[in-house]
Amino acid sequence: MNLKSVALLLTAAAIPQAVVAGPLAYGICQTGCNGLAVACYAGAGFTFGVALPAAPPALIACNSALGGCMAACAVVALAPTV
Repeated sequence: MNLKSVALLLTAAAIPQAVVAGPLAYGICQTGCNGLAVACYAGAGFTFGVALPAAPPALIACNSALGGCMAACAVVALAPTV
């Protein structure tokens, strides 16, 4: 390998490459959202994941917040990071 090739390789390796955060960041984000939903349900006096015949307004608010958080996670999964 000549010196020019080595210099080019080292230069390319030193420049930060933009990557997509992907599944790992998405999973971490989803886990955070679900943790907040569990806390929201517990604060309202209910257990997350238990189906009720009619949802009280507090649980509807928790579910709306969970949906918004998970929608934001979709953006995180596609955002480039350094």
